[in-house]
Parts: sequence; C-alpha cells; structure tokens
Amino acid sequence: MSGWVMLCLALAISACASDDTAPDYRYRLTVEVDTPEGLKTGSSVIEVKQRLVRAGSSPANMAVERRVRGEAVAVDLLGERTLFALLRSDNNVDWASYVMQTLAPHIDSETFAQQLDNMLLLKGEIVLPRTFPPVGHLKERSAYPMLVTFGDLSDPTSVEEIDPDDLAATFGEGVRLRRMTVQMTDDPVTSGIEQRLGWLGNIREMNLSNEDFSEDFPVGDFSGLFQKDTMR
Repeated sequence: MSGWVMLCLALAISACASDDTAPDYRYRLTVEVDTPEGLKTGSSVIEVKQRLVRAGSSPANMAVERRVRGEAVAVDLLGERTLFALLRSDNNVDWASYVMQTLAPHIDSETFAQQLDNMLLLKGEIVLPRTFPPVGHLKERSAYPMLVTFGDLSDPTSVEEIDPDDLAATFGEGVRLRRMTVQMTDDPVTSGIEQRLGWLGNIREMNLSNEDFSEDFPVGDFSGLFQKDTMR
C-alpha cells in the first residue's frame, strides 16, 4: 500500500505543479528576397507546444514551458547559394518559440494565463518589424531570426552570418531582403532540411568545437539552429 500511496502523492504534486491550459499552435515563417532574377522565397511551418507550469501550488507563481518543432527557412539564391533563416535571433536562442507571443496584442486587464492565448488573435500575414521596441527590462532588439549561408553546404564550419540589411555584400548586387512574414496556420510542420544539410543528424559525431567556427558565431546547439524536435 505504501508504494500506491507514494504514486498517488506524486501524481497529485504533478497536477499542482502544472496546468496545461496554454494553447499549442503553428505558424508559417516566410522569407522573401529580391534578386536580379526576380523574387525568391522560402518558408517553414513551426510548431510551438506550451505548458503552464506552477512553482508550487500558488496560482500566482506561474511560468510557461515552450517547446519547438520545426526547421529553419531555406531560400535558394543565385550561384547555387542558399540563405537560411534560423530558429534563433542574434539575441534570443529561443526566438522561434517567442516571436508570435511578442507580436500578440497585450491587454492590461488580462491575467498571465489569459495572455498566453493572445497569439490566437493574430490574423492573416504579418510583416515582421525590423526591431521589437523596449519592454520592461528588455532593450530594443532585432525581431528577425539570424540569417546565415554556407560557403560549402557539406561543411558546417563554413557557416557565415549574413547582415539582413546588406545581403548584396554576400550574394551580389541586386540581392536584398524584401520582407519576412509570419502567419498562424494549421499546415503540417515542415521537414526535410537534412536533405540539404547532410551532416545535420551526425553533427555530434564530427567532434566540432567553437574553435572550428568563426570567432563571433554563436555555436551552442549548432544543429538546433536549423532543426528542432523536442517532442520526441
């Protein structure tokens, strides 16, 4: 009986510690690039799973656990070069899980839990601003995901960060970012980026270190910049 009682207590504590009322959702991230050959686009559907977590039994002490499934956007450009919009920004490794919440309307009278539904109010295609304005302790920051390309798609260490305001410096005259958009969707989550980046599933076996990349590149979970599936 003691084991059964302990199991019941554990389940009760777990129920008090979490309240899965935060909505899960999907959105499509689209990148549009003007080139001398015309408009080039790429998009990816990203899923965000949310769970409202309580620190103890008090409703006043709540936080959100967010998990992402999806992959970076790939845009094929001139000279067989590919532009990738990553799942992080230059200032937020969890950009993909926060961008829609950041764009959602904020209603002062709402509770913390109620505000977690507000991204569902976003309708149609929304153009990403260049920056998000200061909020609370957060300073003005880029609203764009990081952009990168590879000198050689088969070599992860050839990755190069791209200035979104000057694509021409890397891809040539006449190439510029037109806009990035996001839109809520029920479409399936995008997959298949490993067909472009054959090393993606074997990056750990390559034993790469920070020294193998350019000094200012935020390596971290390198494969996670391009693909996430934390629900497995």
